[in-house]
Amino acid sequence: MIQNTSNISAKFLDSNGRFNLYYLHQLYNHISNTVARRLFEEHYIDVTLTAGMWGGSYLVANDNGIARSNVVRLYSLVNLPQNSPLEDPQHFETLMKLYEQTLRSTFSPYNLQLQDPRWGEKIPYSNKHKPTTALQMWDQTRRVNYLRVFFVWNSATWEESIIYDTIRNIKVVKELLDLNHRPPRKDMAEIKFLLQDVLIIYFTLHSALSEEFVEHGEPIVKDLLKAFLKGIREEEEAQDWYHKVYSSALIYGLEESLEKPYKDKGLNIHKVEDWPIEKINYVPPELLEKLGPPLKNQFLKFKNNMEKVNFPTAN
Repeated sequence: MIQNTSNISAKFLDSNGRFNLYYLHQLYNHISNTVARRLFEEHYIDVTLTAGMWGGSYLVANDNGIARSNVVRLYSLVNLPQNSPLEDPQHFETLMKLYEQTLRSTFSPYNLQLQDPRWGEKIPYSNKHKPTTALQMWDQTRRVNYLRVFFVWNSATWEESIIYDTIRNIKVVKELLDLNHRPPRKDMAEIKFLLQDVLIIYFTLHSALSEEFVEHGEPIVKDLLKAFLKGIREEEEAQDWYHKVYSSALIYGLEESLEKPYKDKGLNIHKVEDWPIEKINYVPPELLEKLGPPLKNQFLKFKNNMEKVNFPTAN
């Protein structure tokens, strides 16, 4: 548990106002620990929560964890234990209230004024028996657009939950990249969300991708990343990238990297929303062995690099 947020805040934003994603990740974990402590101390509810970043911007940060593009939407992923008091609707409402209070008080020193909390939205393609839900708050200062927190119903490490959620994210992305249908017309903002998700999924699953697929997909992804970091500002450029990603069938290679490991365990990734609730956040051991260490090492690399240049780091 992180005890001192002042250590985190020291380098939360760099001199150009860009987020340090190492600290943001640590801050999300600190928030979940704070909420768990308050649940116990104020309401006698004893649960363990795990949390971290969602959205994958950490995958393309610089060596010290600084975002290489302007972050205007903040996302966190929180894992909740099943068969716990939180399944009682009143206790879950208490959780939401404590979470919104803690988010507001934690981010206020960084000049983010989070207001207007909305919670309860069910996330597409999550488990139909225990769906993932979201809490969203808007920043009144407009430094960021909003902060969105996803609550997933099963205890897991952050790495497990991120890998598991990639299955759902692929299904969302495939709605626009399904070769069996003509690509639907989308506006520039939607296309940029799509392209960003493709990058996130690719880099998250990279260690499990086949050599043949990497040979095909890597040049496209590298060029897309360069374009994204430079800034896709013209409608025509966005549409060109949309059709290039669609026609390259990248989504199918990403899907295949998950399909067999889960199939070997009797689970169909194409019907992830129908899985038994005990399989929420489940990752086959051989897949976790490939994908877990790179996710964990990403933040360890940030920490080690910052220590070399005497940045303060959270323990």
